[in-house]
Amino acid sequence: MASVFILIGCKTVQNNSKSTTMNLKNLHTENKAVQTNVLFQPTDGKVISLQIAKNEQLAEHMTKVPALLVCVSGNATYHDESGTTIKLQSGDYFNIPVNVKHWVDAHEESNFLLIK
Repeated sequence: MASVFILIGCKTVQNNSKSTTMNLKNLHTENKAVQTNVLFQPTDGKVISLQIAKNEQLAEHMTKVPALLVCVSGNATYHDESGTTIKLQSGDYFNIPVNVKHWVDAHEESNFLLIK
């Protein structure tokens, strides 16, 4: 999980949804050489590497445990059944709610860390 904190120089992508894109660089606002911030408290203890090819989709599904989706590279959009749409680029992350149908569309080859 330490590698999640090393992502530097990431750019926030503006989205047109009712939710706000979160980016790792915005977590660290103090003038300190080293900063940490707990993003997510896993319950199952898994970190999964996920890659979606350009113009492909991670099909609709639900998670039974809280999950954090971190975009490492690429350009993709998270959607869920409640109407949330989040555009994701390198450094952006999103807390995926439990028991909500969701899917991810990749606009270019995209790599993620899925933390559960």
